[in-house]
Amino acid sequence: MAKRKEVEYFMEKSRIDRQFEFLLEADKEKFIQRKTLKSDGETFENDAEHAWHMAIMCLLLGEYSNEDIDLLKTISMILIHDVVEIDAGDTYAYDDEGKKSQRERELKAADRLFGLLPDDQSKKFRALWEEFEEGKTAEARFAHTMDNVQPAMLNNSTDGKMWAKNKVKLSQILERNKNTADGSKTLWDYSFNNFISPNVEKGRIEND
Repeated sequence: MAKRKEVEYFMEKSRIDRQFEFLLEADKEKFIQRKTLKSDGETFENDAEHAWHMAIMCLLLGEYSNEDIDLLKTISMILIHDVVEIDAGDTYAYDDEGKKSQRERELKAADRLFGLLPDDQSKKFRALWEEFEEGKTAEARFAHTMDNVQPAMLNNSTDGKMWAKNKVKLSQILERNKNTADGSKTLWDYSFNNFISPNVEKGRIEND
C-alpha cells in the first residue's frame, strides 16, 4: 500500500507543471477570432489582443471610474475574462441565438480550464471570472465598461464597417451598453458621443 501511494505521489503533477499547463492552454486565446476588426480595417482581432488592449486602456483610463478601484484586480479580471472562450468560442455581441447557450458553454469551459491550475489559483481565477460575470463590484463594473468601450472605439476607427455589415441597430447597441455608465459615466458619454453617435449620423448604425 505504501509503495502504491509513493508511485501515485510521483505521478501527480507538480504545482509548477500545472501552472505551465494552464499557461500553454491560455496561448489558445490567440486563435479565438472576434467579430471586431483591428484599426487597419482588414484583419480581425483575437481574444488575446482584445484582453491586452483592455488592460492598457484600464491603466490609462482607470481614473475615470465612478468609484475607487483596485487597478491590479481589475486588470487581472480583464486578462482572464475571455479565457473560457478557448473552449466555448466567441459569442458575437448581437448573436441572439448564440447567447442562449453561452452561459452553459462558458461554465463548462471554466470548470476545465481553471481546473488545470493548482487548487488555490484555480479558486482565485474562477472567483475573478465569476465576479466579472456578475458585474456587481466596482472593479467588475469598470471591467465591463472597458469591454464595451474597446470594441466601440475600434468599430469607429474602421468607419463602422462591421456595424454596417451586420446591420447593427442603435437599439441593440444601447441594450448592450445599458450598464456601461455604471463603471464610468465619463467613458460611456465619450463613447456614445465620439464612437457611436457619429456612425448613426453616417448610417453605419441603423437608427431605429
